[in-house]
Amino acid sequence: MPRRASPLGAYGERPEGPFGGLPVSEIAIAAGLVALVFGVIRHGGPALIGGLVLCLLGVTEVTAREHFSGYRSHTVLLAAIPAVAAEFVIVLTVGAPAIRVLLLVPVAAVFGASAWFLRRRFLVARQARIARPPRR
Repeated sequence: MPRRASPLGAYGERPEGPFGGLPVSEIAIAAGLVALVFGVIRHGGPALIGGLVLCLLGVTEVTAREHFSGYRSHTVLLAAIPAVAAEFVIVLTVGAPAIRVLLLVPVAAVFGASAWFLRRRFLVARQARIARPPRR
């Protein structure tokens, strides 16, 4: 029996990864966690940064694939990525403001715009997923 659409949950079958049956993203997340733990034990350094980047890439791939196929919404997580990137770029180019709350204004705008776009894109993909007959 096919699964019914729920506003917050998953619908249908999980989308297949870009590498077929090979779980590259999951392996990247696991390797990133190992590097992250190693970096924390050694108090920073390239292992910590590499672990963070590897985990971020793996998680972003899985969540984007699920989100843009209409399987499960990851709007907040995906909207946070450009918001954090905007904060990073602002601090690198302009420097940290004396009143740090002012940094929230552009970051919140980027987050809000990204969340609005991502939510609309998910609803379109979910509708297309529901309208398609299930493969057997």
